Amino acid sequence: MPEQSFDPGLTQQYGGKIGRTINKDGSFNVRRTGSRLLDTNLYLFIVGVPWPAFIGLVLLAYVVTNTIFAIIYYWIGAYHLSGADVSTPGRAFASAFFFSTHTLTTVGYGSISPNSFGTNVVAAIEALTGLMGFAVATGLLVGRVSRPTARIAFSGSVLIAPYGQGDSLQFRIANQRKNSLMEIEAKVMLMTVDETSNGLKRDYAVLRLERQSIYFFPLTWTIVHPIDRRSPLWEKTAEDLERLQAEVLILIKGFDETFSQIVHARYSYRYDEIVWGAKFAPAFHVSEEGVLVLEVDRVGELRNSSPELREGS
Repeated sequence: MPEQSFDPGLTQQYGGKIGRTINKDGSFNVRRTGSRLLDTNLYLFIVGVPWPAFIGLVLLAYVVTNTIFAIIYYWIGAYHLSGADVSTPGRAFASAFFFSTHTLTTVGYGSISPNSFGTNVVAAIEALTGLMGFAVATGLLVGRVSRPTARIAFSGSVLIAPYGQGDSLQFRIANQRKNSLMEIEAKVMLMTVDETSNGLKRDYAVLRLERQSIYFFPLTWTIVHPIDRRSPLWEKTAEDLERLQAEVLILIKGFDETFSQIVHARYSYRYDEIVWGAKFAPAFHVSEEGVLVLEVDRVGELRNSSPELREGS
């Protein structure tokens, strides 16, 4: 029976030089093609889009729906709407549009009202459409705000720093929110690209950590991988890691006390984001009242003051 190789789900097949495996926002660097429209889950799409896009979609749906009904009222005849200004075609359409907004939202000011069988039927259908549409929009909004997510701050660089009698790979994290995360676990892998007789191949190695998990997470946590003879980073230089297109893949898992659910965060560091020989500066201090003060914006700050070792330089 052939020996099984380790693959975390990111494939070992490889065809050339690509960008990072995990993007800075935690998403995977994968683009899907060939999907059918039936494979698209509209709910998951809308719940997952950024807030500006979500608000834009809601406003677009609102304007389009009212425009469609306004066209129907205008086609039936705006003069069938009591109180509508039909002195010009533009004012007639505007009256139909604003009557549509009153009906769709069930506001019903009464300044404009239907006075024929056709407009009453359309108004009844629109009122039902509005009730169902706003119920769906409310459900989508609740789904977005009630979905538990982790907001973990990662240091801008990963360090190769002194550790004991040798060196270690280190990065630091902190909770950017004020909610309580507990039972935090970290899994770290090293992804490299090696040349074989069959071409390029991705290899993955799980990195042993000084501390795999912590119980509480009110401050920072510096995650350390000791570099010893058992480490895949043993005696590797910056040039070696660049040649291997090395990338450190990270999965953080914790329990969110607010939602009583497990949350995850993903991140990665490529070979060009490794800083050699630096150390992290303290990111918290004790106030005069004896309270620990965490400075989240200093999670990635380094002790060395030289510009080339400053995060973000």
